[in-house]
Amino acid sequence: MTTIGWIRHGVTDWNMERRAQGQTDIPLNDAGRAQARLVAERLKNEEAWDVVYASDLSRAKETADTIGAALGLPVRVDPRLREISFGTLEGTTPDERVLQFGSAWESMDFGREMPEAAAARGESFVADVLDRHPGERVLIVSHGALIGNTLRRLAPEAEMNEHLGNTSVTIFTFADAKWTCELYNCTKHIGERT
Repeated sequence: MTTIGWIRHGVTDWNMERRAQGQTDIPLNDAGRAQARLVAERLKNEEAWDVVYASDLSRAKETADTIGAALGLPVRVDPRLREISFGTLEGTTPDERVLQFGSAWESMDFGREMPEAAAARGESFVADVLDRHPGERVLIVSHGALIGNTLRRLAPEAEMNEHLGNTSVTIFTFADAKWTCELYNCTKHIGERT
């Protein structure tokens, strides 16, 4: 059985402002760094992990570096773990999008990456992880939309409609060619969900 722990990065100023980050490289803010320390401490005190991977965007990489330091593991970076691209809408809030483009903005293109393309990127990465780390416990630090789209593609029957919280822990196991959700969107380390 291979276990994959998915961690969403800590919070950023743009998260707090509800701005679409996409692949814009926005750093963690102080609250995000505190969240990263809390999830790192949690993971250190739970079952051991074998390897840590991260997106190359700084908000995920810094979260992963904090976790890796606590676990005594180096962080491996893969650009396939980047957030879904929001195209020219990156940096805008929902209200700004409606004001500029009207309520039908979601039906417009703006150079956005399609969710299916992001899911295929994530699935490609997971396939490599399964080849490289059979039977191991692998942590992946990435982004909310990339994680959500990838998991819905891997396990479409699982109930995963809830928005992933910053530094949430989601654990999936792979055995007998089947994915099983063991834990979803848990942020008990920051006192939000159990």
